[in-house]
Amino acid sequence: MAGSSHLMVWLGILLFQYVPLGLEAHHKWPVGGSTRFYDFKVQTKRITKVCKTRDIVTINGMYPGPVVYAQEDDRVIVRVTNETPYNATIHWHGVRQRLTCWSDGPAYLTQCPIQAGQTFTYEFTLVQQKGTLFWHAHISWLRGTVHGAFVIYPKTGVPYPFPDPYEEHVLVLGDYWFKDLQKLEKRVLASGGGAPAPDVYTINGHPGPLYNCSKNDVFKMDVIPGKTYLLRIINAALNIEFFFSIANHKLTIVEADGEYTKPFTVEQLMITPGQTINVLVEANQPIAKYNMAIGPYMSALFVPFQNISAVAHFQYSGASLTSMALPAPLPVFNDSLPVKNSMDGLRSLQATNLPLEIDTDLFITIGLNVEQCNSLTPNKSCQGPNGGVFAASMNNVTFVRPKISLLQAYYDRLHGHYTDDFPEVPLKSYDFVNGAPNNIPNNTQSLNGTRARVLEYGARVQLILQDTGIVSTENHPIHLHGYSFYVVGYGTGNFDPMTAEINLIDPPYMNTIGVPVGGWAAIRFIADNPGVWFMHCHLEIHTSWGLATAFIVKNGEGPLETLSHPPADLPRC
Repeated sequence: MAGSSHLMVWLGILLFQYVPLGLEAHHKWPVGGSTRFYDFKVQTKRITKVCKTRDIVTINGMYPGPVVYAQEDDRVIVRVTNETPYNATIHWHGVRQRLTCWSDGPAYLTQCPIQAGQTFTYEFTLVQQKGTLFWHAHISWLRGTVHGAFVIYPKTGVPYPFPDPYEEHVLVLGDYWFKDLQKLEKRVLASGGGAPAPDVYTINGHPGPLYNCSKNDVFKMDVIPGKTYLLRIINAALNIEFFFSIANHKLTIVEADGEYTKPFTVEQLMITPGQTINVLVEANQPIAKYNMAIGPYMSALFVPFQNISAVAHFQYSGASLTSMALPAPLPVFNDSLPVKNSMDGLRSLQATNLPLEIDTDLFITIGLNVEQCNSLTPNKSCQGPNGGVFAASMNNVTFVRPKISLLQAYYDRLHGHYTDDFPEVPLKSYDFVNGAPNNIPNNTQSLNGTRARVLEYGARVQLILQDTGIVSTENHPIHLHGYSFYVVGYGTGNFDPMTAEINLIDPPYMNTIGVPVGGWAAIRFIADNPGVWFMHCHLEIHTSWGLATAFIVKNGEGPLETLSHPPADLPRC
């Protein structure tokens, strides 16, 4: 972004119409108050990574997919046509969907899938939203390849709350698999066991030189000495949390999940699936080629993971093209200290609409379960611990997706598809972290059900999210649709209201929170957006196992507090 760009009008401003945009650096500034049109075609594309060729599902044949650009308060219209044999939906991750719940995208929550040959048009307004978000498929494990950045600029003439960067770059972090992801999900669930590790990590679709056949499959970022760069970092991976660093360069965090933060400088950062983090990087080192690297943060026990880092190049103008790149150090895979340090430094620039008083207080345990084996072929379908079957739950309820859209069932008052009795506290009380029942599978069962929680319009909500050690404690990235929330507290061990430190001054405003391994997080929001809103772990295998629930937020008074009627082209199940 050029230094004078805040005062410039982007020529040709109104016509983003049906143009797929890639991940190149951007110097110009779009002008707001308009409607942005995009045309997404769900297509298969044959690609080769690490000397292995396979067909993947993409948007417009791109991996990662096209960047959606818009400006605060813009109307966004995206026509999605499914040209594949797979069901598809698109979720606009972090978009708060004010009064447009029908366009949120999670399959069987707010819509039925877009079936082969069908088209659905998503429409929503970016009400008071700016920053880096992203979009991804929200059915099966399709988002492993169907994802892309969503960049929302401030209104014209409104500056960033930090010095203008010379240039901006999007970095989409991913995990890549040699197997068909829809078949892989079905096979994992049928086995009752855990998910395999991904085959490759990628930065903007490139694995980098540490992988076989990939010394030229590297993302390169050319930089000029003395300039400052804004990196929009997105973790679009299915099942892995990433550490990120740049050799010999510090990262100044200025935004998290599309909300400005007080500037905070770190050597490395950890980013969970579903999170976006903007950092400023100053090219202030000797002219050379420096590695940008991602590697795994794995806090759970006994979970396989890929340990080869993806590497990109942060290359100074004038550096020898044949020189060796300086390595980027990453923490040990299970080191939670840099995770805590990064979280400790996150502070909102402005904490507006923070509910200081609470009238709806929920305590929700999160974690894995092991169910007893009831299969006639246990060797095939009961490959979890002690011959059991893996599951996951919130408050010991494993979420079962309905056969039709939960929002449609609620809106049309169709009975038999869900119940509204998701418990406000755990069904059983125990030492959640250290004394969890773990006589697997005899007392690690959960209840199955499509159970939602109803919230009154305007309710001031606090959720205590508590990790459990039934199978293994683990950092769980919990994402809430339809809202951002203030992370007013977090800590290790069991939540204790008498000793918990709560920040009601400048807590970060996020849409995905990594609940600490063996710990808790407290989040607050005002339930002022009617509809059905999914809350789930953004590790996809955990969502598949049922680590989720849904909130039904009632209508308020008048048209500005009421969910609209469903769109005419809403897909049917």
